[in-house]
Amino acid sequence: MANTFLLVKTLHILSSVLMVGTGFGTAFYLFCANRSGSVAAQAVVSRWVIKADWWFTTPAVVFQPLSGLWLANYLGVAWSATWIWLTLLLYALAGAYWLPVVWLQIRMAKLAAQAHQAGKTALPPVYYRYARYWEYLGYPAFCAMVAVYFLMVMKPS
Repeated sequence: MANTFLLVKTLHILSSVLMVGTGFGTAFYLFCANRSGSVAAQAVVSRWVIKADWWFTTPAVVFQPLSGLWLANYLGVAWSATWIWLTLLLYALAGAYWLPVVWLQIRMAKLAAQAHQAGKTALPPVYYRYARYWEYLGYPAFCAMVAVYFLMVMKPS
């Protein structure tokens, strides 16, 4: 059973890095593309951001709480431990911010693709309104995940 524990722990750590790293990386590239003034760049980057979310972030989002709770159970940590429920609360908060971000990304990608296919050199104002909301929602989600990392590592009582 020790090998199973080490495997799940390793996958838990790797998936947390994949989840937060992909989220931060794709956010960085879309943030930069949105400031580039290039409709083509915005169309390409926004399309790939959505794919990265589906391929990497979403599976990690599902795996994280399952593996984390399995690890806590294996170690005999009570689910009522302050750091466990705070982690779950912050994780849920990050998810509550992430879901509208996903919707916004999909809308932004469609708008950028339509503008690019039509040969336009500028995106409609609604794209930039969505981009602002997308950015504003990303900051608290990222901060919540940093706090989750702190709680997972420090396990304060």
